[in-house]
Amino acid sequence: MKKIIEIRGMNCEHCRSSVEKSLNVLEGVEAKVDLKKSFAVVDLKKDIGDDTLKNAVEQAGFEVVIIKDKNGLFG
Repeated sequence: MKKIIEIRGMNCEHCRSSVEKSLNVLEGVEAKVDLKKSFAVVDLKKDIGDDTLKNAVEQAGFEVVIIKDKNGLFG
């Protein structure tokens, strides 16, 4: 499953790296952050709740605007 997380507050490569590390530490998650578009593309190898993804981004110091998957909106 693939999800898109729109993130507010990222300004630099350090921000991008912090968010990627926070998400990628979760088991079954592979995330890539697009700094210019302010979102992360997350590939999930197992079912992980949106709250878990949101908490990981917030622990890195950023705000989740919305979480989407290919079937609709969740966050």
